[in-house]
Amino acid sequence: MNLVRDKIPEIIESKKGEPVRIEILGENEIKGHLIRKLKEKTDEYSKSKDAEELIDILETVYAIAKREGVTPEELEQKRKEKKEKKGGFDKGIFAYL
Repeated sequence: MNLVRDKIPEIIESKKGEPVRIEILGENEIKGHLIRKLKEKTDEYSKSKDAEELIDILETVYAIAKREGVTPEELEQKRKEKKEKKGGFDKGIFAYL
């Protein structure tokens, strides 16, 4: 079993022509699985460098944020504020702290 996007069982069923066994997780279980999914997707991106993995990472981050009571818009606003205060990672600065 693996946490999958909401429409994946339907897509698989339409291709295979047979039902996919699913389980709907409780809210207490979802966050842990989302964190594992985030690690999985970052590992996949590290290996593949495929932008599709970045999309999955972002979707996973939004799902985690939702469970923390933060909307995508609030997350983006907080990201902008932090970048304004501390900068981004655009310059590639590596500091020996």
